[in-house]
Amino acid sequence: MAVTGYFIPSVNLQGAGCVQEIGNRIKSLGGEKALIVTDSGLVKLGMADKIKAFIEEANLKAVVFGGAEPNPTDNNVEAGLKVWEEENCDILVSLGGGSSHDCAKGIRLIAGNGGKIHDYEGVDKSNNPLVPLVAINTTAGTASEMTRFAVITDTNRKVKMAIADWRITPSISINDPELMVGLPPTLTAATGMDALTHAVEAYVSIDANPLTDSAALTAIKLIVEYLPKAVANGANIEAREKMAYAQFLAGMAFNNASLGYVHAMAHQLGGFYNLPHGVCNAILLPHVSQFNLIGNAERYSDIAVAMGENIDGLSVNEAGQKSIDAIRNLSTSIGIPSGLAKLDVKEEDFEIMATNAKLDICQFTNPRTATLEQVIQIYKNAL
Repeated sequence: MAVTGYFIPSVNLQGAGCVQEIGNRIKSLGGEKALIVTDSGLVKLGMADKIKAFIEEANLKAVVFGGAEPNPTDNNVEAGLKVWEEENCDILVSLGGGSSHDCAKGIRLIAGNGGKIHDYEGVDKSNNPLVPLVAINTTAGTASEMTRFAVITDTNRKVKMAIADWRITPSISINDPELMVGLPPTLTAATGMDALTHAVEAYVSIDANPLTDSAALTAIKLIVEYLPKAVANGANIEAREKMAYAQFLAGMAFNNASLGYVHAMAHQLGGFYNLPHGVCNAILLPHVSQFNLIGNAERYSDIAVAMGENIDGLSVNEAGQKSIDAIRNLSTSIGIPSGLAKLDVKEEDFEIMATNAKLDICQFTNPRTATLEQVIQIYKNAL
């Protein structure tokens, strides 16, 4: 029997108002001066200053680095590391969605192990213990606030480097739905579909296990019910809270079962075109699922049931197809673009992107093996 590992932060806070505990949580980790890694948007909105004030109320110090870009780059990591060193910080706080969390994880790796972020592409490349990281989430999608994964763009190669390292799992995660209320409908939709993709890919992964299965199916049920409500009314605090739970559960699933070709291919779209990760996942998900169906039809049948579909009297393949149709319908209903052409993706780039996708660590747990030509065809189908 294969050995199964299970990775999750030591402490995970959920619920309205829980972000106000940030100061005490930093103290519990022995921190005295925090580097808050975030993006320029949250700086402009004043959210970074709000978190800084919570930290300072606990008689601690904090410095803000607002240079985490969407699809964070190696340059972002280097710039953040420079602030970390100049300010003599001793603990990291990431604030935002996946971009902020991944950038902070990159800074954390180099602060503890030296070198360049490129040295850590792949699986478990670090050797030394890392400084503490408290990850405060403001979106319901990536689950990067609780995973051992980070994705950083190599600006020279135009490739998203996938980093999987148990040491970069945040020390503490914080999911306060009150911080998610202002997320616009388009971002709510994209991040929510990112979470759905995590749950689906983890459930059909060849490394799935009973622990990840339970989390994935529960996440799918919650997303189907509450994502449309969160898109329709961002101030619906119940929908925001349930989506925070859903994306966290999806994170628990893929953090341990890994992912598949949706992410392997989406990473290339992000690296080449700097496109929104959640939108790329949402567009690719039904097409990769269609390709995967013969590899694990029973599991796609389970997904159909979790999405509320009636599969009575259907064959396993027919039931699995219902899940793919349901994914397409959900995407359409919340305004996800219908294809990659809407994002100005060019067919001439498919071969190099497909080549890179076949090197991405996420593809190793896909339920069906794909040739280069088949990956190219999936891109074409999604166009």
